[in-house]
Amino acid sequence: MKRILLSLCAVLLFASNAIAGTPVKVAHATWVGYGPLYIAKDLGYFDEEGLDVDIMIIEDESQYAAALASGNIDGLGNVLDREVIHYAKGTDEVVIFGMDESSGGDGVVSSAEIKTVADLKGKTVGLDKSSTSYFFFLSILNKYGVEESDINIMEMGASDAGAAFVAGRIDAAVTWEPWLTNAGQRDGGHVLISSKEMPKTIVDVFVLNADYVKAHPEVPAKMTKCWNKAIAWYEQNPDKGNAIMAKAMHLKTQEMADMAAGVTFIGAEENKVFFDKTKENNIYEVADRAITFWKSKGIITKDVDLDALITPEYVNAK
Repeated sequence: MKRILLSLCAVLLFASNAIAGTPVKVAHATWVGYGPLYIAKDLGYFDEEGLDVDIMIIEDESQYAAALASGNIDGLGNVLDREVIHYAKGTDEVVIFGMDESSGGDGVVSSAEIKTVADLKGKTVGLDKSSTSYFFFLSILNKYGVEESDINIMEMGASDAGAAFVAGRIDAAVTWEPWLTNAGQRDGGHVLISSKEMPKTIVDVFVLNADYVKAHPEVPAKMTKCWNKAIAWYEQNPDKGNAIMAKAMHLKTQEMADMAAGVTFIGAEENKVFFDKTKENNIYEVADRAITFWKSKGIITKDVDLDALITPEYVNAK
């Protein structure tokens, strides 16, 4: 009888492990662009693919970068230009699919007398040099032919920069919502330029640790499939989707909806185009632009093999 019970327990344990699926530990900072991961989890898409996805929020970049590099997490949602840096500094990872791009959710707010990017010359601009805001701002300056040396940059976080601008302590700020909307609280304050005018600059991607991919080669395609299903569902059910994402990130549904209004999610068809080297503003071009900028700032010191970092295999999987 004892043997029968032990055998039964073993069977039940095996069945439990089978049901649980392949574990995937995923992290991200608080941002709407990563929210569809929670939709995929809430609607059971991960379960359908045999994945046991554990999603956690880590706000500090140094912490989630170290966690991915060490294998303490398996996957990460983050901005492409920052992942280029992590890869160049030794994190062996693979970009699996695009998640979203900022299309109005980030921008530069400025005082009334600053009407063009050229007018920023000689002005004080608040921004975070340790974040993608710096890459975004450098991309803007490059587009409009303005030298960084012509501007007085005051380093501060994006939210702090927005608050400092509204308070009248700086001439302009590189920031995001709600500070773009709040710019009008300062007399004459306005959005000088937003990410809507800078397509495929601030792009979030999903990456997996390369060793994890080798150990679980079936996971990348399954994660991509679940993401695509979540995006397709969200497009048809934005209010329900915003509620799911808001609850997961401990935000109000309206806050999530406001954030979502400034991004464009990248689904199945959009990813195929984004990973196509023959298309304008493809992921390889965006990454190469990031490499050029970060090399010029001494943040990256080695060449980056983009074909090793980025693969179109999973977005094109049937």
